[in-house]
Amino acid sequence: MKTRIIIATALLAIALPAAAQFRTIQQAYEVELVNLRLPQSENGTLGFKTCEECAFVTKRLSEDTTWILNGKSMSLEKFRRGVARVAERSNRYVTVLHHLEKDRITKVIFTVI
Repeated sequence: MKTRIIIATALLAIALPAAAQFRTIQQAYEVELVNLRLPQSENGTLGFKTCEECAFVTKRLSEDTTWILNGKSMSLEKFRRGVARVAERSNRYVTVLHHLEKDRITKVIFTVI
């Protein structure tokens, strides 16, 4: 019985430094559609604010930014057309993934309900 406790303690002690090495690489923002400014081109910038009182943040797109509408990956132009069809923009949310090290937007996800 003592052997099992010693082994379990040793394994936990080994695992603790590995857990401390985790770091956040991407941050996800949930942005209300009315607070999102889509770019004009594939190498433009995306503007958004995370709350009504917050200032707009502008971030550059990555060279391989993914645009997902209703679970389907598509071009920026098709994504813009799909979003433009949404009449009621309040209480509709878009997920924006921001790569922190590269400081680029990597993915924008919107689901029309």
